[in-house]
Amino acid sequence: MNLGWLAAGIAVGFAVLGVGIGLGIATAKSSEAIGRNPDAAPLIRNNLILGAGLAEGLGVLSLVVGILLIFLTHP
Repeated sequence: MNLGWLAAGIAVGFAVLGVGIGLGIATAKSSEAIGRNPDAAPLIRNNLILGAGLAEGLGVLSLVVGILLIFLTHP
């Protein structure tokens, strides 16, 4: 019995869940920081965009690993 498709679904699901929660927290904290110190907004915004890009990259990587799990374990 081949359960590669199930492993792929679980892996991608947890990865997307983690990325979504992480980006939500990062966005909330950056908005709070900009509200407290509007003069630092450009620096905070740049750091948020960099962090969001890295987090989304991990989400895409998990999707690729999930697809590989499906096709490499399928006989």
